[in-house]
Amino acid sequence: MSAATRPAPAVPAALAPPSEGRISPRAGLRHIGALVRRNALQIRQDPELMADVVVMPIVFTLLFVYVFGGAISGKGNQQEYVNYLVPGLMAMMGMNIAMAVGTGINDDFRKGVMDRFRTLPIARSSVLVAKLVVEAGRMLIAISILLTVGFAIGLRIDTSVFGLLGAVGLSLLFGTSLMWIFMLMGLTMKNAQAVQGMGMLVLMPLQFGSSIFTPTETMPGWLETFTDLNPLSNLADAARGLINGGPVAGPVGMTLAWAAAITLVTAPLAISRFRRKT
Repeated sequence: MSAATRPAPAVPAALAPPSEGRISPRAGLRHIGALVRRNALQIRQDPELMADVVVMPIVFTLLFVYVFGGAISGKGNQQEYVNYLVPGLMAMMGMNIAMAVGTGINDDFRKGVMDRFRTLPIARSSVLVAKLVVEAGRMLIAISILLTVGFAIGLRIDTSVFGLLGAVGLSLLFGTSLMWIFMLMGLTMKNAQAVQGMGMLVLMPLQFGSSIFTPTETMPGWLETFTDLNPLSNLADAARGLINGGPVAGPVGMTLAWAAAITLVTAPLAISRFRRKT
């Protein structure tokens, strides 16, 4: 175990480590790196933690294309539906993985892991940022598997590889902002089951009340209005524009605005809650 992650020994007050307020940016980055390594080693020791990342993209893609695709897009149009669905599922990957972050944080507190971290002379924000970095890596793996399955069943890139990379980057950015919401929920709610239950109440309306799975033109007017404001619809439409071609400025701008607003509001709240949680 590195020095950055060993518990600090009891020392006189005059020799105590500097408080979090005096931790330099360089030291903060070192703390984040050590905690990222700790989280990555935890996944390596327990590969089952990657099950959702590996299985979920495959199941959702095949399920919607081959079970619901004909009913949604019409018989014989499944190929077109692949190009519609896969960019939308990129938006869904971030939402599902973000929910797992909240339950994981809550479980770590229950096991006493977070209490140990808070006894160390490290920036409190580094614990949450390290968690976010590792989960962003898991999200990238999930999107890579999703695209691999998509290409295997006929996904086409009608723009360029840079458009595809832009769609992936935008999905990662927005998914990372959602993690702050679920980390705040994990730090606020009493147990992981409550976090998961509340997460599903948020998750289901946002996912199915969006343009992820189907165009919104046939929806009732009130629901279409909701889907137009839904940030997942903006992300799905932006990813489609970047991969399939079409308008991108509006959806990309709205997605970036949503990501910035969510992060600016929930990240300070999550860090503050982490400091105060007992």
